[in-house]
Amino acid sequence: MTILIKALQVILALSTLIVIHEFGHFFFAKLFGVRVDKFYLFFDAYDRKLLSTKSGWFSRLFPKAKEWETEYGIGWLPVGGYCKIAGMIDESMDTEHLKNEPQPWEFRTKPAWQRLLVMAGGVLFNFIFAILMYSSILAIWGESYIANKGNKIYVNDLAYEMGFRNGDEILSYDDYVPENFGMLQADLARQTARKATVLRDGDTLDIYIDHNMIGKVLNTPGMFDLAVPFNIKEVAENSPNAGADIRQGDRIGSIGGEEVSFVQEAWPILEAHKGETIPVTILREGDTLEIAMAVDTAGRLGVHLMPPEVQQREYSLLTSIPAGFRKTFSTIGGYMKDLKLVATPSTEAYKSVGSFIAIGQVFPATWDWYSFLSIIALLSVMLGVMNLLPIPALDGGHIVFTLYEMITGRKPSDGFLYIAQLIGMLLLFGLMILAFGNDIIRIIK
Repeated sequence: MTILIKALQVILALSTLIVIHEFGHFFFAKLFGVRVDKFYLFFDAYDRKLLSTKSGWFSRLFPKAKEWETEYGIGWLPVGGYCKIAGMIDESMDTEHLKNEPQPWEFRTKPAWQRLLVMAGGVLFNFIFAILMYSSILAIWGESYIANKGNKIYVNDLAYEMGFRNGDEILSYDDYVPENFGMLQADLARQTARKATVLRDGDTLDIYIDHNMIGKVLNTPGMFDLAVPFNIKEVAENSPNAGADIRQGDRIGSIGGEEVSFVQEAWPILEAHKGETIPVTILREGDTLEIAMAVDTAGRLGVHLMPPEVQQREYSLLTSIPAGFRKTFSTIGGYMKDLKLVATPSTEAYKSVGSFIAIGQVFPATWDWYSFLSIIALLSVMLGVMNLLPIPALDGGHIVFTLYEMITGRKPSDGFLYIAQLIGMLLLFGLMILAFGNDIIRIIK
């Protein structure tokens, strides 16, 4: 059931984003009088399709659909979608139209600025959709996060190897001051900082970053866990320590004679004393008390902890719109930094590239609107930024050629555009193979 729910979320999210992206091209093409021959979700390779408005049961139910200028449909190959614009060399690699005289309703006869908008329409609509999603999320749920300031880290092996220690408070990466604790690891990679300044035992010190380890940072989740002090909020009703003298605000300083600064340090100790009663040191308003506490068979004391302080920002419908703009452009900036890392072989960030299999792992196992909208907004940004890359088969490649024409006054030849499109398609296939290969390796591991 979990796999099914994740698969449905992936299909719904990607289908929505593909349709929105292609509709951006469609909108501007129609606006400028360019004929659109096909509008397809997924590819109808070898002319095989799941649905077409010009054939099959749909045309029998709606005979007038055959007269529509544009054929709408769903292909069988779920690796994207396309909007076939008359008079344009696109991913279909159809060059038959080049044998005929240019027509006024073709893409190639329109002014450069109109062709530029047609090409940029998909990216523009992806960014607009992300703004709408982020604005909606902020208006409904607001924004919440754990602040970095005042909180300490609990490190894994990689962070320890890089020089970080349990209980450090990260103050800055070079001149950048992290705000969101949950983004500390991503910020470490994106900022490509030379040093991290931390507060350790009351002293400020610098940790110099080895950039050869950035690849490990990107591929090793959980570098910085929140170091949670063992501050007790209350005793659970079914706790084996329900009758013990434990009060709200008590802090556990040691368990079984071993000092405990954070909850994470207590786990292996409790695990080793399952079902036993052990001495525990309690710190209470300047006093130190020692009491005997029972550890249940699951290795727990049966107490609830004081939750970390969460920063909460509320937005009205009006204020959520500019906040949605800021969130979108902040996400665009962050993802562009990620792509820069991927394009730098020494970081080995290319190993983190994934296909729809990796995307599926991001979605929760149960349906949750907040998570779904947040992920689809992020994916919309990613799709928009990816399509801006100056690769001929992507929108970015077409945009570059059109800008070249607008600046120089010389239009690239149709033969050049065909070859460039072919090279771009090969590059994209290579990227797809890399993404699938990474996912398969991760599954095997």
